Amino acid sequence: MEYSPKGVCSQKIHFDLIDNKVKNVSFVGGCNGNLQGISRLIDGMDVNEAISRLEGIRCGFKSTSCPDQLAKALKSAVQA
Repeated sequence: MEYSPKGVCSQKIHFDLIDNKVKNVSFVGGCNGNLQGISRLIDGMDVNEAISRLEGIRCGFKSTSCPDQLAKALKSAVQA
């Protein structure tokens, strides 16, 4: 799946949902090292657990962050 985040440095988020598990997360743009770390940490995690852990994280003075945008992407995929 592909998601276009809003209000953050990354331009695209790619991921798969397999048996309700988050897999193969990658970001285009953003803070490469941090986003690789997040991607590896949630690989294989239940989608609802990932949403719960990532939702609401802020980046500096922004009202959102790349992890928060990933939570939004996962939510939209689950609701589709």
